[in-house]
Amino acid sequence: MSYGDHMSPASGKRVDLAAPALAGIRRLSALDTVRARIGLAVDLGLLKPGERLPPATDIAAALDVSEITVRRALVSLCTDGVLRRVRGRTGGTLVERSPATGVVSEIAAYQESAAEVHRLIDHRVMLECGVTHLATLRADAGHIEELTDLVHQMDAAKDWADFHALDERFHILVAEATGLAGAVPEYRKVLQELYQFYLPYPVDYLRESNGEHRELVASVVAQDPRAAVDVARRHVEILHTTMFVGLV
Repeated sequence: MSYGDHMSPASGKRVDLAAPALAGIRRLSALDTVRARIGLAVDLGLLKPGERLPPATDIAAALDVSEITVRRALVSLCTDGVLRRVRGRTGGTLVERSPATGVVSEIAAYQESAAEVHRLIDHRVMLECGVTHLATLRADAGHIEELTDLVHQMDAAKDWADFHALDERFHILVAEATGLAGAVPEYRKVLQELYQFYLPYPVDYLRESNGEHRELVASVVAQDPRAAVDVARRHVEILHTTMFVGLV
């Protein structure tokens, strides 16, 4: 056993005591991340007092965790005074009328990750511009039809969880339209890393941002890569100010 190693009596596994401590959201459990993301959205006013949350199944899909994890997180946030549970056919989980703020300690891990979020946004800007340029030149009628349909669906999205799933599909489809098989997993990786920091946003704001998706599709139809890349760049660069890193 090397210097700095230690045998954990609980697990019998070797632990590297010289390894750096987990930082930011990497030290959080899945349940902690749900608490942090919903709690931060309430603290920032993105989720308003009295607002009804989507069903747990939809939240689980949007935040990429299990449904049971979401349910446990919601119960704990109710205990903290951030949310409340209303029973009955018209009930559900709502933001408290006067929600407690600053009580979800896990939020600190997200705030500590600000530099990483900005780095991921910049990385995505570079990929997005290249992907969009090629997609504009190579997208076929099937891609354009599906992209157009996704824009219409996002206009009609009922809540942030519904919109998020459609938004992810839209951007992955743009990458698929490049015809470069290797581009899709690389782009998906960066997108999903950034989505770890996704918060619930007002659906009206999200629908407004959908206007840029519409502009992008129009540029693809016109086979105008310069216009398409300009839209894509603006669409991603704005995240520096609209994600929580620009709001806290």
